[in-house]
Amino acid sequence: MKNDFTPENELLFLALGGSGEIGMNVNVYGCQGRWLMVDLGMTFSGNEYPGVDLVFADLQFIEERAEDLLGIVLTHAHEDHIGAVPYFARDLGVPLYATPFTADLVHRKLEEAGLVGEVELIVVEGYDSFALGPFDIAYLPLAHSIAEGHALLIDTPFGRVFHSGDWKLDEEPIIGDPANEAELRAIGDEGVLALVCDSTNVFNPEASGSEGGVRDALMAEVARHAGKRVVVSTFASNVARLHTLAEVAIATGRQLCMAGRSLDRILEVGQANGYLSHFPETVDFQTAMTLPRGEVMILATGGQGEPRAALARMAEGNHPIELAAGDVVLFSSRTIPGNELSVGAVQNRLAARGVVMVTDRQVDIHVSGHPGRPELQALYAWLRPEVLVPVHGEIRHMHEQARLGLASGVPQAVVQKNGDIVRLAPGKAGKIAEVAAGRLVLDGDIIVPADGEAITMRRRIARDGLVVVTLARSGAVGVHGVGLPLDEDYEAFVAEAQADALRAIRDLKGPAGREQGAITEAARLAVRRAATRWSGKRPQIRVLAVG
Repeated sequence: MKNDFTPENELLFLALGGSGEIGMNVNVYGCQGRWLMVDLGMTFSGNEYPGVDLVFADLQFIEERAEDLLGIVLTHAHEDHIGAVPYFARDLGVPLYATPFTADLVHRKLEEAGLVGEVELIVVEGYDSFALGPFDIAYLPLAHSIAEGHALLIDTPFGRVFHSGDWKLDEEPIIGDPANEAELRAIGDEGVLALVCDSTNVFNPEASGSEGGVRDALMAEVARHAGKRVVVSTFASNVARLHTLAEVAIATGRQLCMAGRSLDRILEVGQANGYLSHFPETVDFQTAMTLPRGEVMILATGGQGEPRAALARMAEGNHPIELAAGDVVLFSSRTIPGNELSVGAVQNRLAARGVVMVTDRQVDIHVSGHPGRPELQALYAWLRPEVLVPVHGEIRHMHEQARLGLASGVPQAVVQKNGDIVRLAPGKAGKIAEVAAGRLVLDGDIIVPADGEAITMRRRIARDGLVVVTLARSGAVGVHGVGLPLDEDYEAFVAEAQADALRAIRDLKGPAGREQGAITEAARLAVRRAATRWSGKRPQIRVLAVG
């Protein structure tokens, strides 16, 4: 392998996102001098990036090799697999490949970003393979919590890769016709070099469950609350769940009301691509509020505690749909790790209103879209890969899947993380190099490094506060604190900090007493010591010279 990491007569795998974390999936394969990207996702920010909503993988490695990149193949339409497309696809300059439902959602993203016509989007109909350089690629339908979830079969001169995407086994998926055991065994009979596989639910000792079972549980639960207003919160992208909820509403004599723009969008896209064709006409908010409580069912976004989503606004009492004591909210989704506090806050506000809540901990009104241990073991047995490469998980998930695969008879497992270049063939698979694979954030309208000065400084200010010191030509010193825990003592702190700064400036000897840099530093240190003495904090200090 060359020092510039150009793939020679070999098959390489590199995760730039999604390995060592759940979300932000970006994977690339290298072979005979060319690269293929699978998925271009993002993740949502947490408290570690104050003021930031979206987080992306740093694509510098592949951007520097864009002339050798053949295309971006998208497995399905979840944000952690397509969400970064509007931000990076134009600069990468290669076609996007997607099946119709995914392509429709991607097209809308490009349209919103003003990129239609600047990014080539190729819709792949059916399951015939298509060639991109040394890669022959075919979509294989697998069940997941969105329409048109797919694995990829990637044929190369060095063997076949089964890239699982997000998946599960489901004998009654409601929407779509996923591959079955016989089809997967046939693929295994033809030979699989490597299985690159979703690790999300590897600690779950049970299979993830069927969407058909959720339908039965939701039917019974909604029927149990006859005469009450029912709100169901679910992931908007789960077309099968929307199909199920429509059936539940019809069977229980309720009219449907949709609360959330993403629900409206998925309904529109689904129907445009042949799904949800029997979805009933919905009613608007005003009509929903005039119907008898037992004759309406509201589908709402916000089951992950998003503060601006419909459910949070209902909980706060500032949404056209009003909830009162005795009303029922069904959480037909599972809380994503990291969202526990925000979901709990919404649930507490609902509880304060006397709203009854039901979650998947009480009733089976949700199933995961990712495989538990029995499903993983079944796939290993059917495909019989030579190498297992766990992805789509935190480090603990991927190590556990490697152990499970080896215990289940897979000859070799390679645990990698973002930035590890793995040679899959020829020879024994393993890590051969490591490249930079950081994070970027969308900060306002600008994409910047997640560990850059702006984010680092904002985090420090959030923790310790900020003090601005002004030095006037007249010799006066001003001190202005923000975020210090000194409500009652603030004026006394300011007076002492000003006095300390003046004393420190007067104590400068010789030329230093006339040098602006030395004067600024003396004032900064004096005020910082005063702030620490008064508050125990070490705030950021900024010194400004004023007229």
